[in-house]
Amino acid sequence: QNPKTSAIVKQLVAEGNAGELQKYFGSRMEFGTAGLRAAMGAGISHMNDLTIIQTTQGFCRYLEKNFSDLKKRGVVIGFDARAHPSSGGSSKRFARLAANTFISQGVPVYLFSDITPTPFVPYTVTHLKLCAGIMVTASHNPKQDNGYKVYWENGAQIISPHDKGISQAIEENQEPWPQAWDDKLIDSSLLLHDPYAMVNKEYFKDIQKQCFHRNINKETNLKFVHTSVHGVGHKFVQLAFKAFDLSPPFAVPEQRDPDPEFPTVKYPNPEEGKGVLTLSFALAEKDGAKIILANDPDADRLAVAEKQESGEWKVFSGNELGALLGWWIFTCWKNHNSDTCAIKDVYMLSSTVSSKILRAIALKEGFHFEETLTGFKWMGNRAKQLMDQGKAVLFAFEEAIGYMCCPAVLDKDGVSAAVITAEMASFLATRNLSLSQQLKAVYDEYGFHVTKASYFICHDPKVIQQLFDNLRNFDGKNTYPKSCGRFKVSGIRDLTTGYDSSQPDQKAILPTSKSSQMITFTFANGGVATMRTSGTEPKIKYYSELCAPPGNSDVEQLKKELDELVNALEEHFFQPEKNNLQRKTE
Repeated sequence: QNPKTSAIVKQLVAEGNAGELQKYFGSRMEFGTAGLRAAMGAGISHMNDLTIIQTTQGFCRYLEKNFSDLKKRGVVIGFDARAHPSSGGSSKRFARLAANTFISQGVPVYLFSDITPTPFVPYTVTHLKLCAGIMVTASHNPKQDNGYKVYWENGAQIISPHDKGISQAIEENQEPWPQAWDDKLIDSSLLLHDPYAMVNKEYFKDIQKQCFHRNINKETNLKFVHTSVHGVGHKFVQLAFKAFDLSPPFAVPEQRDPDPEFPTVKYPNPEEGKGVLTLSFALAEKDGAKIILANDPDADRLAVAEKQESGEWKVFSGNELGALLGWWIFTCWKNHNSDTCAIKDVYMLSSTVSSKILRAIALKEGFHFEETLTGFKWMGNRAKQLMDQGKAVLFAFEEAIGYMCCPAVLDKDGVSAAVITAEMASFLATRNLSLSQQLKAVYDEYGFHVTKASYFICHDPKVIQQLFDNLRNFDGKNTYPKSCGRFKVSGIRDLTTGYDSSQPDQKAILPTSKSSQMITFTFANGGVATMRTSGTEPKIKYYSELCAPPGNSDVEQLKKELDELVNALEEHFFQPEKNNLQRKTE
């Protein structure tokens, strides 16, 4: 019933364009643990009014089955600033249609009246004890994409079997319910609530529990630049700085206001490195700022850069910032908890493809470290389990610049991470230390962890399947590689098949998933490398790390060894020329 998408389809039918129609209607978007992520446009393979209505109808029926009190508790819905004029789709429109679906069934909906950061949705689920949350966002994907991210009543993203249950319910509820298209109906409904003002007050109150140096914050001369990369973050990071008594950061004017076209960047993803930060560097030079804080468009990720003595800018990797924040949050905890027994109930988490620096800190300091599968859905759910057992989960992170610094949000949160990083930098400045110097101090104390991660783009699922099949049948059937160039392989863990050579029964401890590819190689030199497919993008990613015990100061040699290992990995395991893989471009 959307005139724009139906016009697109009618045009294709008139032209007899079977190829394009097959692309639009050939297969339905798959609903997974990350919810939906696809381009906006016509047909069941895209994000549009109809597919949002169908998805929400399925989700609503699934919730009714799981919660007898759904009509008492309700759900929260948030949205970012994405819009796609040619198909008439936008995050706000999709959020309103989803709200309409629930309200038509007598379910209360807490619909944000304006754009919000993604972390506000899980925060609201927990804070108001709701049954579920939906965030309409495609995070840092290209501008034509949108997504539908789902949280369970525990405030964490859904994990299996909920994805399968919801997916099945969507299949069973394809026919739009009466009045499904008429989102104006919600405006007069008593079941519609706006949590915007309440959350903006309570969230900033809650993150202040992580503020430990208010006096330093008030007096610091350190200047910060912040960019929201045309997304939602600007207002909320300004408010977070105010909550911590820090002077507001300089905002990059060209990128401050939400713009679904993302006009100043090739990809709206601060993870892509210096290209996204060009305007931030220029503003920092002009205003004499030493530190840049960059959020992705839905403000759940954070990248940080610091000006070095040489005048160069260093962009910290996700693992480096994870090391700094882990050190900082533990140090603050230790200074406020004199009871040494309490440390046995302290936990930190990171995903299996992230640096093991937290493990090294935990071993030396006496708290617990756990690794989970990739993605905050696993860390959020595990954190909630631990918190329900009375444990304190201080911090969780993944190398894809995602940080959970505050137990009020069981997902990555770029707003709290930005302001906590600013407080840490302000504190270090009183000791005449930069973030880079402190990072070196962390590595000196707990052992150097050098990491390198990148990806190849591949649009052909068959090639990806073949690549991983080759690794599993390297020297004949069911044999993995024994070496990679000059590097001897000492262990294999395959979380697609559940094989782990290091376990007595050769079965992996972490959960396995046949629907995604993931193999980890351990090498005789102590190196570890993981190859995996992305759940939301056409990428094959790799992550590598070499660790040295404390006291080993030959970092350059470590880096050289890791570079050689990565080169061998690319040449022998990826074989980019043979497989026609596209390298990451800066």
